[in-house]
Amino acid sequence: MPKTSSEPATRCKRITLHGPTMGTRWSTTLDADDALDLAALQRDLAAAVEQVDAQMSPWKPHSDLTRLNRAPVGAWVDLPAELMEALDAALDVHRLSAGAFNPCVGALVDAWGFGAVRDAPDAEAIRAARRSSPIHALDALTVDHQHGRAQKNAPLHVDLCGIAKGYAVDRMAEVLQRHGVRHALAALDGELRALGGQASGAPWAVAIERPEPGRRAVHGVVELDGLAVATSGDYRRYLDIGGTRLAHTIDARRGAPVRNTVASVTVLARTCMQADAWATALLVAGPADGLALAQRMRMEVLYLLHSAEGLTTLGLGRFGTGADPSRAAGSPANVGPG
Repeated sequence: MPKTSSEPATRCKRITLHGPTMGTRWSTTLDADDALDLAALQRDLAAAVEQVDAQMSPWKPHSDLTRLNRAPVGAWVDLPAELMEALDAALDVHRLSAGAFNPCVGALVDAWGFGAVRDAPDAEAIRAARRSSPIHALDALTVDHQHGRAQKNAPLHVDLCGIAKGYAVDRMAEVLQRHGVRHALAALDGELRALGGQASGAPWAVAIERPEPGRRAVHGVVELDGLAVATSGDYRRYLDIGGTRLAHTIDARRGAPVRNTVASVTVLARTCMQADAWATALLVAGPADGLALAQRMRMEVLYLLHSAEGLTTLGLGRFGTGADPSRAAGSPANVGPG
């Protein structure tokens, strides 16, 4: 059993652990005492994120997700519990967002040059993907929880890139809790989740990026205590085709990259998986429909929008009218688009 952190906050020290995964890096900043077994914690955190990657990566030829995508239509595919959980959550957000979040866009992702198959749009592949990619994922994919399996009802390719990193951060949080850590900030790329606040009693300060391609700048700061945050945007991963910027997020309803005035959308939630998926959903939905949806769901959301005057903001919850996310709050961790 790993040793746990049980000393008073005044005896805690600041520790940072990190490692590579999913083409980026995971990290955690925590306050703990000398009793914590750091080697065991590092090992277990790395194992947790690698398990998610091994199961849910569309890039790995032997991942469980790739097995599902290669399976014939109508064939049942046994899947691990973690992948089943992520699939279930993805389909739930798909339903609640009226299709703005769609986990069955893998063929479109590849056709537009954002997947493992090609690095530029292919017109013939796009036409084929539009014919085969289902708009209604609930009809195209059946998840059998009792037997731990899933079945494709159409020749689709599942893509969980809009939820897998958030899920991996939640797995990191579970590992930290098992090791008795009570004060930590877990991060993978632009998805973060706080376990409580800092040992000092202060919340964790997390920077929200200013959505500008090619540079890193802070738009504002959000404070986390027991919450997760994720941002989706059009400014980090995109293709430049003849002077037109194509964002990497696909709108399955159009069969094309999302095209609206949203520069980025940041979402707060209890779990990072939910924050990650809803940030993608609200980016695709756009500012009007997305803000109305977020209001119905009682979410805390910050939209940064392109306009003739520069960036404008729309927000709910702590990001609503009168909130000031640009105020300084110590040395923040960073949240950008996942």
